[in-house]
Amino acid sequence: MGLLLPATLFVAFTNGANANSKGVASLYGSGTTGLSAALAWGTAATFAGGLAALFFARGLIQTFSGKGLVPDALTESPDFLLAVALGGAFTSFLATRLSFPVSTTHALTGALLGAGLASGDHTVRVEPLLKAFVQPLLLSPLLAIALGASLYFLLKSLRWLPCHRTRLLDTAHFLSAGAASFARGLNDTPKMAALLAVSHAFDMRWAIIGVAVTTALGGILDARNVARTLGKKVTGMNPGDGFAANLATALLVSTASYHALPVSTTHVSVGSLLGVGAVTRQVYWGNVGQIFLSWLITVPCGALLAALAAWGLAFFSRLGEAG
Repeated sequence: MGLLLPATLFVAFTNGANANSKGVASLYGSGTTGLSAALAWGTAATFAGGLAALFFARGLIQTFSGKGLVPDALTESPDFLLAVALGGAFTSFLATRLSFPVSTTHALTGALLGAGLASGDHTVRVEPLLKAFVQPLLLSPLLAIALGASLYFLLKSLRWLPCHRTRLLDTAHFLSAGAASFARGLNDTPKMAALLAVSHAFDMRWAIIGVAVTTALGGILDARNVARTLGKKVTGMNPGDGFAANLATALLVSTASYHALPVSTTHVSVGSLLGVGAVTRQVYWGNVGQIFLSWLITVPCGALLAALAAWGLAFFSRLGEAG
């Protein structure tokens, strides 16, 4: 149990490093502000969203506890939870080192699957996996592409999307970026805190606060690689394009958080940028293809790393019993 807390905080740190830029990438990519200012704003808003999860996002804690996916007795096993945390954390860590914006939600989903399959005779229940995890994760990028393109068309037809910066557009852009980051913190923090919630060894309030603080540290110390990928390598954009994409991201992630749906902020953010970029014909398809490939690898990578962790923990446990 003593290793579960640092492992969960490691998940939170890698989440902040890989994801804190996702709500503000368009601020940087469109030239509305510099990289440091964008990351500072995104991290502050994400931290506020994480603290708001104390009151508004308890449903996601239940969703990501693993209950219903694997037998309840297994979800209360410290070794199972530790394997899930390690699998999810190292998946996000590797992706960040390679500058790929991947989904912590996908990493944890894969880790739940891998740790469950590696835990002896326990079975993973396919129906809850499809309903609660896979369907929202597959649907979110498609909805984001459609909403990003639709909002762009609507706002452009109303002449609310100038190509150049204006004071009103800058204000709206910052507010939408803050809303997207806040919603990301609200949606992601409970997923990580769930690893501590089901063990009953940690006060839930302090678990959420610890995850929120460590996520912010990851964003401050290690978010620049992924920020450059999202801001400059998905699509070319002007301030109006960036605002439309951010508005779509904020609307979708906020709605998902309210309904306790574990959507991927990564998929929503990239999907929104892609929807706007497809309309303006500025998508960098080669880079987007590499990002899509990293998404396909995330779940099996999380599953493999969690399974290896589960087998390793079981091996050392047997050694301890033999000694």
